[in-house]
Amino acid sequence: MTLEILTSDRLAPVTHGFFTRKGGASSGVFSGLNCGYGSSDQSEIVTINRARVAQAMDVPDTHLATVHQVHSANTATLDEAPGGETLTADAMVTATPGLALAILTADCQPVLFADGDAGVVGAAHAGWKGAQSGVLESTIDAMEALGADRGRITAVIGPSISQGAYEVGPEFLERFLDDDPENGRFFVNGEGDRYHFDLVGYGLMRLRSAGVAEAEWIGHCTYSDPQRFFSYRRSVHNRDPDYGRLISVIRL
Repeated sequence: MTLEILTSDRLAPVTHGFFTRKGGASSGVFSGLNCGYGSSDQSEIVTINRARVAQAMDVPDTHLATVHQVHSANTATLDEAPGGETLTADAMVTATPGLALAILTADCQPVLFADGDAGVVGAAHAGWKGAQSGVLESTIDAMEALGADRGRITAVIGPSISQGAYEVGPEFLERFLDDDPENGRFFVNGEGDRYHFDLVGYGLMRLRSAGVAEAEWIGHCTYSDPQRFFSYRRSVHNRDPDYGRLISVIRL
């Protein structure tokens, strides 16, 4: 099966892709393009999957840069691939042509950034914790340090969990209201004391408030489409032993 790569016209002509799970070598609960070494999938198979991604992005395997993601606001500035997931960060930026920045997700927001005029790109892993901590703003700041202008930056959110599938408890709501009472607009009532959180809406607000030129979501829910996307939350509900990781990539 061939790879399926979702793109955004907003990021064109910068080379990028939000890869679905289609076209990979993994099997079982990881069936398809699982790119996460942090999963219990065979590491040799994950390496094969990542090699297919690198080929699709027209870079050597060694130029597909990933980091050890920990739901932080840390952004790494790269001029070469770090050589394995040795850096702890949740975002990367670069002005180096031919270096592909790759983020792994399984419900969290993969966000790709580009200032084509300045020749600077970025990629961020933004779950609720990272987004609230400022990983999106940190990425933009790091891009500006390389010569980008936030007024020219386009940011696109890839496949993420949608509000209808993201049920949370009252303590989660309180965390966001304590941060800013206006955050109540990203929650709707669910059953009992449950709420549903609009992670993507929150991410878009943070991006637009930071002053980027354009911000959009490409509109795919990871939870709701098991044929195309891995989902951590769906795996928990299904009582699966593990889950795969999607990959999103951008390069100059």
